[in-house]
Amino acid sequence: MFSSRLQQRALDFLALLAGLCLTLAYEPFGWWPVAFVSLGLLFWLWQLGSVKRACWRGFLFGVGLFGSGASWVYVSIHEFGHTPAIAAALLTIGFVMLLAVLTPVSCAYVYRRFFTHASPMAIMLALPALWLLFEWLRGWILTGFPWLNVGYSQTDSLLSGIAPVLGVYGVCYVVALIATLLMLIITRSELRVFFITSVFAVLGLSWFLQGIPWSKPLDEPLKVTLLQGNVSQHDKWQPGQREIIMQRYRELTEANLDSDLIIWPETAIPAFFHNVINDYLADIEDMALASKTDMLIGVPVKRVEGDRVYYYNSMVSIGEEQRFYHKRHLVPFGEYVPFGDVIRTFGGFFNLPMSDFVSGGLQQPDIKVAGHTVGISICYEDAFGEEVILALPQASMLVNVSNDAWFGDSLAPHQHLQIARMRAIETARPLLRATNTGITAVIDPFGRLMHRVPQFMETALSVEVQPMTGATPYALLGNAGILWFAGISLLLAGFMSRQPA
Repeated sequence: MFSSRLQQRALDFLALLAGLCLTLAYEPFGWWPVAFVSLGLLFWLWQLGSVKRACWRGFLFGVGLFGSGASWVYVSIHEFGHTPAIAAALLTIGFVMLLAVLTPVSCAYVYRRFFTHASPMAIMLALPALWLLFEWLRGWILTGFPWLNVGYSQTDSLLSGIAPVLGVYGVCYVVALIATLLMLIITRSELRVFFITSVFAVLGLSWFLQGIPWSKPLDEPLKVTLLQGNVSQHDKWQPGQREIIMQRYRELTEANLDSDLIIWPETAIPAFFHNVINDYLADIEDMALASKTDMLIGVPVKRVEGDRVYYYNSMVSIGEEQRFYHKRHLVPFGEYVPFGDVIRTFGGFFNLPMSDFVSGGLQQPDIKVAGHTVGISICYEDAFGEEVILALPQASMLVNVSNDAWFGDSLAPHQHLQIARMRAIETARPLLRATNTGITAVIDPFGRLMHRVPQFMETALSVEVQPMTGATPYALLGNAGILWFAGISLLLAGFMSRQPA
């Protein structure tokens, strides 16, 4: 009895270790093969013991993955949200536990509840579909947290060829499929040759898709400059720092007026648009018109309608025309606080600067700069591929602006850059990424890093970028294709499981 308990606890620890190791599959490590091993190990552990034990191992796996991979949440809550250390730690632990329940625990329960005695073929159909569906639910429930979706780990592998067709969730499905096949190859002798062949078939299809040019050049290349002001989050909203910060961006802009387009980071101007339009931005606009340079500038916007006041996290185009993009997908407890008046009475929790924004809505007018329509996302928005593609096929380039200073020197900026790379792959568009403290970069339509600059450095990145036209299958269908496929796979697996052996 003692030996059996010790063995079960050793297997439990193995589930925790598998989750911890999965973080290595993402940037900045980039050990993408770890994803297959970690997930395959978890699926094998689910075969051993009771349903309750499988759920417990799913929970440990989730705690390992999100506790290591999303540990930067603590930095935002404590260091910049001014929440006491103990409270910030408890909130981070609660967040990690919630994520663990939403994906691996829920997936383990449904799998063991309905497919415990399924045939190997039914398992092959059911398990990847379940993992995909619960990853998708995590990216949707409570406005969604799709960070650390296992599909993002494959930006540099053959499986990236799946993304233009089925998006990151399609890549997620294929990773889970390969992990399932590896588990079946090891644990089931029947159909072993078929499962091995299936792995190579999936890799071969991915390789073929990777070589398809889903878009083509449109017009001549543009000279684009991305500004990285490197403003500390502690200084950003201090009144005494406002003029210093604005002068910094003015000087960076003046030094690059030979560009077709200059892009400033998210909320680069630490003041509301109406407070700077008549002096500071008027001077910037004069420079833009004189040099025939268009600009995209991050600035918060205040709008008053009767007795109500609305705040937006926005980008404004300066040059031939002035238009606004208002951020539509806000970060809960970062840019807005649900039940904020109640929550903030308890110890000053979530007392973040600029945390009362409202959404600009999904449907917004196109913004054209330097003669091209661009698809804009602000910070966290680029984690939602289904929203990024709303600008396509009209947009010939994608622009993401961010202020990852919220996360300090953690894993988050590297993971965020990898997410942006996936958006470029899905849409076959170049992506221009201007950030406050890094990582500022230019990404080509295949998701490859063309240029990047070091973090925590005041600089400007000037490059030539080729606008593109065309539409990938994912840009046309979104997530609908892979979700329907997963649903049909589950129905088929359920039907097979009810048949006599």
